[in-house]
Amino acid sequence: MTVPVLTLVEFIDRPAPSAQAPLLVLGPSLGTSVASLWAGVARRLEGDVRVVGWDLPGHGASAPTGEPFTVAELARAVLEAVDRYRAAAETEIERSFFYAGNSIGGCVGQQLLLDAPDRVRAAALLGTAARVGEPGAWAERARLVAAAGTPTQVVGSAQRWFAPGFIERDAVTTTDLLHDLQGADRFSYARACEALGAFDVRDRLGAVRAPVLTVAGAHDVATPPEAVAAVADAVGGRAVVLDGAAHLMPAEAPQEVARLLGEHFAPGPSRPAAPPADPHAPAAAARPEGDRA
Repeated sequence: MTVPVLTLVEFIDRPAPSAQAPLLVLGPSLGTSVASLWAGVARRLEGDVRVVGWDLPGHGASAPTGEPFTVAELARAVLEAVDRYRAAAETEIERSFFYAGNSIGGCVGQQLLLDAPDRVRAAALLGTAARVGEPGAWAERARLVAAAGTPTQVVGSAQRWFAPGFIERDAVTTTDLLHDLQGADRFSYARACEALGAFDVRDRLGAVRAPVLTVAGAHDVATPPEAVAAVADAVGGRAVVLDGAAHLMPAEAPQEVARLLGEHFAPGPSRPAAPPADPHAPAAAARPEGDRA
């Protein structure tokens, strides 16, 4: 196994944030570029935070790889990419950051919370679970894509990614995301499938102490709301369900996601990373199905 080299994408559509603005790191879903997936959310958050995102190997701005990697190694690669970004910045950027990730990006978020608790102030985990799918199914998908390419995934992904009616309502966004999928390197995609098949942190999440928000799409069949809420239950976090969304909530509901992230990360740069005690005891009593937004 090797730690891949990931490329960070900086979201700046408005004047650059202040030097004191905390860093928010965004993580993608399998088959997407972080720019296409998160652009609508980032645009609504800029100014309050300094927003960057990372791309999976062979996706978006990141170079492909044929070498195997794990989700833990992706998490290490994210930290290395953030540190390179901090070193090159004209102003000092604090070592700890906020994190939000969708799907495999949410798996990486869980790994960061476990392996680097001093780096993550708070996290939002969207459309993800402590174990996603079955290892055998991921292995089968990896073999198919490695042999025949990512276009084999377009029809199935379109059905899983978007809630009913979204493709008709926003053809531009869906076209951009499906184009990203078709353009992803097949071997890198297959390696990401293998990493997901091996990912399972169900017995470790009780160690997480940072504030966590989980967001599920009511129409998500890949990571159903109950699987996403189980992560919130395990870490004493807050679970929210978006009624009009499926798997790619940052693209489907950018305004709602931006509002939720803004609320969750509201304390800003003074919020400490990894508090020594769990501050979320009241939230653990929330309804298991979570809030609906």
